[in-house]
Amino acid sequence: MPDLFDSPMPGITLPPGPVLRTSRLALRPLHGGDVVSFHRLINDWDICRRVPDAPFPYPETQARDWIEAAAADREARRAEQFAVAEAIGGMLVGCVGLKFSKDRKSAELGYWIGRPHWRRGYALEAVRRVAEWAFAALPIAQLTAVVAADNDASLAVLRHLRFAQTGKGHRVFSCRPGQKLAVKHFTLTREAEPESAPAPLPAAERASSTLLVVAAALIDGQGRVLLARRPEGKKMAGLWEFPGGKLEPGETPEAALARELREELGLETDPKDFAPFVFASHAYDSFHLLMPVFLCRRWRGEPRGREGQKLAWVSPEDLAEYPMPAADRPLIPMLRDFL
Repeated sequence: MPDLFDSPMPGITLPPGPVLRTSRLALRPLHGGDVVSFHRLINDWDICRRVPDAPFPYPETQARDWIEAAAADREARRAEQFAVAEAIGGMLVGCVGLKFSKDRKSAELGYWIGRPHWRRGYALEAVRRVAEWAFAALPIAQLTAVVAADNDASLAVLRHLRFAQTGKGHRVFSCRPGQKLAVKHFTLTREAEPESAPAPLPAAERASSTLLVVAAALIDGQGRVLLARRPEGKKMAGLWEFPGGKLEPGETPEAALARELREELGLETDPKDFAPFVFASHAYDSFHLLMPVFLCRRWRGEPRGREGQKLAWVSPEDLAEYPMPAADRPLIPMLRDFL
C-alpha cells in the first residue's frame, strides 16, 4: 500500500506527532492544509448536533483556530487530536481525539466522520485504532466518552468496542445554546475483554479451562526487578508484567521459562538457577490462570524486547506504580517484602 502521509499535501510538512494506520485509514496530526476540508465536512447540521463543542453554522475561522489549538494541546500533553484520512489519496474524512485528565490516567474520546463518508465503517475503524494505541502507548487506565442519547451510530460504535455504559445525564451542546440535551456516559478499561474474545464460560466449566503459564522475577545486582510492557496488538496491551509465557505440550515449567526468556528477551538461562517463589491463581471470565513464579538472578546476555515490548528495571518499592494484569498485582507485596 502506498505510504502517502510523510508529505500529505505538496509544500506541507506534517507536524510532529504519532501517525496511526489501519488497512484503509491513516490517523495523523492535523495541519493548516486541512482547514478547508475540515470546515467543509464539519459545517453540517447533522455533524454539529452530535459534537458537543461544535456551533452551527461552523465558521471557517473556528476551524483554523481549532487546528492550531490541537497542535498546542499536543505539545502541552493535554490532548491528542488526529485527522482521519483515507490511506490511499489522503482525503480527510473526519477527526478522532483524546483529551487527557490532569493526572493522564484517563482520557475522554471524541470523534466525528463527515456525512459523505458515513456507512463505511470508518468511525469504528478509527476509534478501535486510537483505543489500541492509547492503552499500549500511554499511561491511561481508561477511556471515557459522552454521546448524545439519540446518536445511534456512535452508540453502536462504542458498544461494538465493548465500552460499558456507566451513566446518563444532560449536557449543553454549542449548536443549541442554553438547551441541555440527554447524553449517555461510557467507559472502556484497559483490561476489558476485546470484541473478539470468546464468550465467558459457565462457572461449572471454568475449572476444566485452566491456563498454565510460567513467569520469572529477574533480579539484577541492584535488587531491581525486570518488567515487560505488553505491546500494541496483544490483549491488555500497555500493562506491565513479569516475563514468561505458556507451557508447550510436554514442557516442564522450568524448561518453558528458559525458552520464553530466550524468545522474548534474548537471554540464556539455566533452569537450575530458577528458584520457586510463589504462584498466582486468578479467575478471568473465560479461563482460570495458574502461574508459578520463579526468582532468577543469573543469566547470560542483556535483556531486550524481541517482540516489541518495552522493558523497565524497577525497584521493589516502585512496583505498585506500574499498572499490571489482575493476576500479577498480588505478587507485588510478596516481592517487595522478600527483596
